[in-house]
Amino acid sequence: MSIRFPEPDPGILARREAILEGLRPLVGPEALVTTEDERRAFETDGLTAYRKMPLAVVLPSTTEEVSAVMAYCHANGVRVVPRGAGTSLAGGAIAQEDAIILGVGKMTRVLDIDFENRAARVQSGITNLAISGAVGHEGFFYAPDPSSQLACTIAGNIAMNSGGAHCLKYGVTTNNLMGVTLVMNDGTVVEIGGDHLDAAGYDLLGLICGSEGQLGIVTEATVRILRAAEGARPALVGFSKVEDAGDCVAAIIAAGIIPVAIEYMDREAILITEDFAKAGYPRDAEAMLIIEVEGSDEECSSMLARIEAIAQGFRPTSLRVSKSEAESAAIWKGRKSAFGATGRISDYICMDGTIPTGQLGPVLERIGAICAEKGLRVANVFHAGDGNLHPLILFDINRPGELQKAEAAGDEILKLCVEVGGCLTGEHGVGIEKRELMRFQYDQADLEQQMRVRNVFDPHWLMNPAKVFPLEGRVAA
Repeated sequence: MSIRFPEPDPGILARREAILEGLRPLVGPEALVTTEDERRAFETDGLTAYRKMPLAVVLPSTTEEVSAVMAYCHANGVRVVPRGAGTSLAGGAIAQEDAIILGVGKMTRVLDIDFENRAARVQSGITNLAISGAVGHEGFFYAPDPSSQLACTIAGNIAMNSGGAHCLKYGVTTNNLMGVTLVMNDGTVVEIGGDHLDAAGYDLLGLICGSEGQLGIVTEATVRILRAAEGARPALVGFSKVEDAGDCVAAIIAAGIIPVAIEYMDREAILITEDFAKAGYPRDAEAMLIIEVEGSDEECSSMLARIEAIAQGFRPTSLRVSKSEAESAAIWKGRKSAFGATGRISDYICMDGTIPTGQLGPVLERIGAICAEKGLRVANVFHAGDGNLHPLILFDINRPGELQKAEAAGDEILKLCVEVGGCLTGEHGVGIEKRELMRFQYDQADLEQQMRVRNVFDPHWLMNPAKVFPLEGRVAA
């Protein structure tokens, strides 16, 4: 394997039965997973090339149960890997042999909805899409919309600061998170933030969001809900050159136009997705943009006219504006199913890096060259409006060495993102996938400063310890 894991603690492994006996009284019998066959369902996440069998899996139903489990693990030196739905594409929820997995999948209740103040309080195991489902009858929705929103939990969204197609206008999780209930490493329960944005004092909420399960377990969250727009209309624009599509995105943003979404797909992704979704994508295009605007009919028409005028300057091969709700749904079905459609034909690694929008053209050209040099195909599907790239590097896991080639190509792509002024991740997090690349973006002083902050919350590195920071050179509390 290319990605290293720390050696498990033999003392913890030897005490496994005693640890299980200590956990049993803390949760119901159905909430403690101990047999090998049952634990196997939790040995990996969205980064399926890597897997480790956890010591045990604990699935609490309340904050009080989470607190009791965390206090016990802290007192006994047992490591804890937090887990939502396990959709992490960076290996953020992959287990360790000497760690329990603490999953929030049973914590799915809506606790309170305050439409007047546009807030909803939920348990953290609720899925992203279920929040919109709970408030949709009053014309509200929850804005961040990762492609995995049908499955991914709010806990995981908070851990990775997830975004989605509509983050260009509405922001990512941190822009829509108002407060959390956090169970700390020793079992202490704290409330951070509240039922309004910009709580007084230090921005500890900003520290928690994106911390990848290293600072505590989020059991409840208060999120911002918004009034749904009067209407929305997407347009499909095809281009004969990848660079033209990238330059068109930069021109739209430079003109001061903020669509609700600008999504990019290259020829490889168009063909793969169209074969599956039949969304009416232009098969003859080398690149395609989905540009969605929202508002009244007049507002949508006016904004789309401006966008069309800008796009014409980049020689589009096709330009089609949705004429119905059914057509709009088909367009988005294609985009939302792109990862699954790709999985039907090939193994792949989904990368995640962010670049300045003005660099889209040259970076996309270089991504193609990097993969071609290694004899690999790449399908680019990503949030072009904010420069959040998601190249899907295709490979065959059954061919020796192909995974390693794909990982090497991914490393080069992420380094390229940093070189042009971007960063290693936009929404997938660092996990284990990009852990060693942290040295490429940060020098040792920067990393040590980040680790010192982490140590305040978890001085013994019991929380998700194999993730984010390089294994060598870690700073002890």
